[in-house]
Amino acid sequence: MKYKRVLLKLSGEALMGDQPFGIDPKVISEYALEISGIAEMGVQMAIVIGGGNIFRGVQGEKGGMDRAHGDYMGMLATVINGMALQDALERIGVSTRLQSALEITKVCEPFIRRRAIRHLEKGRIVIFAAGTGNPFFTTDTAASLRAVEIDAEVVLKGTRVDGIYTADPEKNRDAIKFESVSFADVLKNRLNVMDMTAFTVCQENNLPIIVFDINTSGNLKRIILGEPVGTLVS
Repeated sequence: MKYKRVLLKLSGEALMGDQPFGIDPKVISEYALEISGIAEMGVQMAIVIGGGNIFRGVQGEKGGMDRAHGDYMGMLATVINGMALQDALERIGVSTRLQSALEITKVCEPFIRRRAIRHLEKGRIVIFAAGTGNPFFTTDTAASLRAVEIDAEVVLKGTRVDGIYTADPEKNRDAIKFESVSFADVLKNRLNVMDMTAFTVCQENNLPIIVFDINTSGNLKRIILGEPVGTLVS
């Protein structure tokens, strides 16, 4: 295996499937099976999940809501998604722990770095919810931060596109895919990988990012085995 400890970033929208909002039980069950297969290989995996399928702070701000207030609502949405993924994993026998950056002790452990690492060492999947616990920061930033904190070897950003392109491939058929790209070239060409805060955390800590299509079965396993899947940023 090329990687032994990884952090997987899932967007909240990925859980919707074909629904306009919420969680598609079929989709989350499929993700759970993919993640289970990685755990069975002995890979230590942490997951950061977004909340855009339920609520986004930016959307609330556009409607006149205070941005910080909206962001806290978005953090709670990630807790709901984290609980749903935890349930899907545990129904197929995968041991998990859900840790939250906000204190919600009835359903989550508080995020404690050393405890999270110990869970990983014991073979448990650790799901990090509530972002960084601070408004104005995205779950991409949370993913980068947690990955550095737990000494992950790579951030795996699962999307609905199979990598990074010169333009949006869903809008421009002539867009060219990058197999690999440097941090410097991402900045130079203004490529859309993560928000700038998240990207900078990875760049400053020499933490590679792989952007890949999470909806293609087997992609996670192929990445762990070192096959060229998606786009590598390093």
